[in-house]
Amino acid sequence: MSSPTILPNAENTSTQRGRWMVIIFNNDHNSVDEVVAILMHATACDLQEAIIETWEADTFGKASVHFSTKPECHRVAKSFRRSA
Repeated sequence: MSSPTILPNAENTSTQRGRWMVIIFNNDHNSVDEVVAILMHATACDLQEAIIETWEADTFGKASVHFSTKPECHRVAKSFRRSA
């Protein structure tokens, strides 16, 4: 899986607080089952949400999968990197 991207909310880019997001991108290296499992582990989402986010990444090329603070988004992104 490509490295996830973490984007700050345009209104609050200078602090650790605020709303940040993790985006995953589609690739040809990970299976659907792998992506679903990684999503469930990294974001603590349920199976249905992981399937929807995986479908979105596969269909549109990317998917926003987690919204939180900067430190939390970095934690989630690191989970993706370790699992890829």
